[in-house]
Amino acid sequence: MKKIHITDLTLCAEQNERDHSLGFKEKIAIAKQLDRMKVDCIDLGKIVNTKTDPLLISTIAPLLKNSAISLTVGFNEDEIETACKAVASAAKSQIKLSVPVSIVGMEYICHKKPAAVLDCITKVISKCKESVSDIEFCAEDATRAENDFLISAVKAALSAGATSITLCDSASIMMPSEVESFIAELIASVPEISKCELNYTCTDATGLAVAASFAAIHAGATGIKTSAFGNGAASVCSVSEIMRSRGDFLGISSNLDYTVVSTSVKQIRNTVSSTGSYYAEKTENTENLNENEFVLDKNDDITSVSAAIRKLGYDLNPDDEARVYESFSRLVEKKKVNARELDAIVASTAMQVPSTYKLISYIINSGNIINASAHITLEKNGEKLEGITVGDGPIDASFLALEQIIGHHYELDDFQIQSVTEGHEAMGNALVRLRSGGKIYSGNGISTDIIGASIRAYISALNKIIYEEAEK
Repeated sequence: MKKIHITDLTLCAEQNERDHSLGFKEKIAIAKQLDRMKVDCIDLGKIVNTKTDPLLISTIAPLLKNSAISLTVGFNEDEIETACKAVASAAKSQIKLSVPVSIVGMEYICHKKPAAVLDCITKVISKCKESVSDIEFCAEDATRAENDFLISAVKAALSAGATSITLCDSASIMMPSEVESFIAELIASVPEISKCELNYTCTDATGLAVAASFAAIHAGATGIKTSAFGNGAASVCSVSEIMRSRGDFLGISSNLDYTVVSTSVKQIRNTVSSTGSYYAEKTENTENLNENEFVLDKNDDITSVSAAIRKLGYDLNPDDEARVYESFSRLVEKKKVNARELDAIVASTAMQVPSTYKLISYIINSGNIINASAHITLEKNGEKLEGITVGDGPIDASFLALEQIIGHHYELDDFQIQSVTEGHEAMGNALVRLRSGGKIYSGNGISTDIIGASIRAYISALNKIIYEEAEK
């Protein structure tokens, strides 16, 4: 099975909006979530501020357990030296030389002739190789380059010591079938490329980035570039889901932790959205549930409430909409209702169904020196079913145990915990939103034990999925 290398461009893409950039704290938070997802490499782009950017990198580096750090350089010697010093403290690091290889790009961006560009590629990679072992050569605008020159540029990079090659469809001009042919032809023309990592990336301007990426993999590429947030590359959520569900069929795998991708991406989106930056505003974020996304009051009728329910991602039948509106009407007499509160009403009111799975018992072990583990027993049709797993914390372990029992992974669209009452014996309310077949199903759980509440909420949402799909 071929292992696919995943590089994430979220923090690199952020630099495109440098005037409205994220703060130091937000960038660190995003890097930690990307590392939690186990992306192979986090591309931080170029060093722009020589005082603050190296400090950011030295702060992020020791926090990463799974991911490498990548910095981009051009032909400037001071830039190369600064980047190599910045990644010196990282356990895993990479320097990326990014060069336009189309005729127009070389002339108007590099201001160099093709022969001079080839010479610079050799010199820069050789220079970087003195300090960093992992060197990537990124051929920007590769799909619009003269074929002979692209081949010469790739060979020059490999001869100088590049360990990975990235072909970039900067303008996203190729259809997936064309990408496949493009990659296959280059591999045939440069046989030595099989000894290194071959990446493909494109923007998602046409909505085909994911399809094009998998076409490149099918043709022989061993790495792709994704984005957890922003208008950059292929969506890491989509890539993760395809890898998880169809990886065996495609003969590919990755280091991504598929069980945490969705929740980590939501955390990243929340981090970006909380800044109120232009970068956040420019990116569609329909999946992220913000409590201030809308506010309803007693002047809103059932038509307005139904529209808000659909905005949350639900597709309820008229009877369920009526039940939700009835509950909404009682609450709105006391206060205005925001998106999260309406979501909780839907979860607790709509689609009350028979319990296919019932919780019998759960045992959770967790601590600061052991991995969290969960042992859960459910009952289905009189039969007891057990799941035993370890995870990244007690909630993650519990959800993994439930997935083990049911033999299926549902995308966790949202997970919330909040206090219902006060005091040391406070009741906790957990909300779980699972996605199946493009629809969202919510479940609520209430308990003085928040882990138990979370397990019950997951089972509640699961039972709704099973009931509705059985009716089809």
